[in-house]
Amino acid sequence: MSARAIIIGAPRSGSGKTSVTIGLLRAFSRRGVKVRGIKTGPDYIDPGFHAAATGLEGLNLESWAMRPALIAHLLDDAAKDADLLLIESAMGLFDGIPGEPNRSGAAADLARSMNIPVLLVLDVSGQSQTAAALACGFLRYDPAVRIAAVAMNRAGSERHVRLAGDAIRALGVPLVGAVRRDAGLTLPERHLGLVQASEHPAIEAHIERLADAMERSLDLDAIHAAAAPLAIPPGSDEAMISPPGQRIAIAEDAAFTFLYPHLRRHWRRAGAELVGFSPLADEAPPADCDVCWLPGGYPELHAGRLAAAETFRAGLVRFAGTKAVHGECGGYMALGESLTDAAGKTHRMAGLLSHRTSFAERKMNLGYRQARLVDSGVLGPAGTSIRGHEFHYARVIDPGCDAPFAEIADGEGRPIGFSGGRRRLVSGTFFHAIARS
Repeated sequence: MSARAIIIGAPRSGSGKTSVTIGLLRAFSRRGVKVRGIKTGPDYIDPGFHAAATGLEGLNLESWAMRPALIAHLLDDAAKDADLLLIESAMGLFDGIPGEPNRSGAAADLARSMNIPVLLVLDVSGQSQTAAALACGFLRYDPAVRIAAVAMNRAGSERHVRLAGDAIRALGVPLVGAVRRDAGLTLPERHLGLVQASEHPAIEAHIERLADAMERSLDLDAIHAAAAPLAIPPGSDEAMISPPGQRIAIAEDAAFTFLYPHLRRHWRRAGAELVGFSPLADEAPPADCDVCWLPGGYPELHAGRLAAAETFRAGLVRFAGTKAVHGECGGYMALGESLTDAAGKTHRMAGLLSHRTSFAERKMNLGYRQARLVDSGVLGPAGTSIRGHEFHYARVIDPGCDAPFAEIADGEGRPIGFSGGRRRLVSGTFFHAIARS
């Protein structure tokens, strides 16, 4: 029997979608349902919470960066070992950028193209019957996006629940319950979003608390019934980014964490071996690997420890003498000459590229990126087009003298200029690669 799926959407970020999704994932798991979490958009933090709640690896489905055939391939793969897919929307349900049909980056693209129904989560704090006006707008805005049910979040008194709930029911859309306002259900945040699941001091207890709240507040049977059996068109992994090597050394610790699950899974299935090492534990990339990958993460929070990790730095320099090294975002920062932390203290980095970065004067850089590789390297031959995403607060304070890694444009094709650096076998850039375009 085909897996069922439902998208958990909302009018905006901050509506509580992640808490509701995590709680539902664990609540369904408790019932013996094999449930998998999926995140739409380029958010690389939430899939870690989904995995923690279910024991199944998370996944991103990104309608702007991924071709429809690749989305179909990944969705089909995710559904093979699951009974139920809960797909958490990024931002608001319809939030994306102008572009080709169903390639805006919005979760609505997936609802429309794959005929997946939506559970609309409404934060009803500070309103009552007005919540029904919002729901009415969602019901009518796009007939191809089906709102199958509504869940109220952050509700107050019984009277509040009754007033808002009665108005929503009058629209003829099922109301599956109301989660009460509770500060204890909030997940901790920092500058790039939520604190990661792997760093949450009591993640298991928090997930259990969220599951208790969802079981108490929402009709799980109605939500399961609202999910629809998937009918996935034929897909292809042709646009997937190939493994950069046969045996890949990947930095893995609190400073380097952001590697998209679909890449990790594809590289392994393609026959590559992924070998983890920890720069914060002063470990060097294993010498028997043929490429080293430094993912994004939070080196700005651990700059002092990285600067003191002599074995890591010397081993990385030695590795780069004969084998490829690539850094994305935080990894790119670690490859430069120096990194200045939030307190204004400058720390020595690997020095394999000549740029310098700073977190002292923060400026948010956020958005889709279209990249054309200037030269052949770990992401493909020269001229290869890559779609990806950039999200960081650090900035380059000295670009150095290295050759550029890629020529980039924003999601709508407006040129931005050259990005990153490249020197001999070492390369790095602030953007995270998602798929070939």
